[in-house]
Amino acid sequence: MILALELFVMLVLANGAPVVARNLCGRVWSTPIDGGRRWRDGQPVLGKSKTWRGLVSGMLSCGLFAMVTGLGFVFGCLFGALGLIGDMISSFVKRRRGLVPSARALLLDQVPEAALPMLLALFWLPLGLWSALAVVVAFTLSNILLSPLLYRLGIRRQPH
Repeated sequence: MILALELFVMLVLANGAPVVARNLCGRVWSTPIDGGRRWRDGQPVLGKSKTWRGLVSGMLSCGLFAMVTGLGFVFGCLFGALGLIGDMISSFVKRRRGLVPSARALLLDQVPEAALPMLLALFWLPLGLWSALAVVVAFTLSNILLSPLLYRLGIRRQPH
């Protein structure tokens, strides 16, 4: 149970650290991962909100947390990277579907960024499949339910 809670916290860190880093750093290190490139459909590959600053802050926050909890810095960095890669996959799919940046796409906005790192956890840690699925579901529901509150508090730019 403690391991599942630690992994849930790491998912929150991977997704929250880029928001905190943006608020603290402003435009510093805000270079988009896709370099501003466009796909064949004329839409951005990922969009300007997927930045190197976000990737690094998400990886480091997970790495440091994992180090402190005994899961290991390398595991934490990989876990954070996979969470953010899942988020990038969501953005890529949303751009292909013609959705504007930050448009709501229920489940697509939550599941890939939780499921990818949990696959790593399944292979790296003594974690059962049901526990991994429970963490993905808990993260998905908490993201859906808490995002409007974080928006009202001025932490998020979008209510979803």
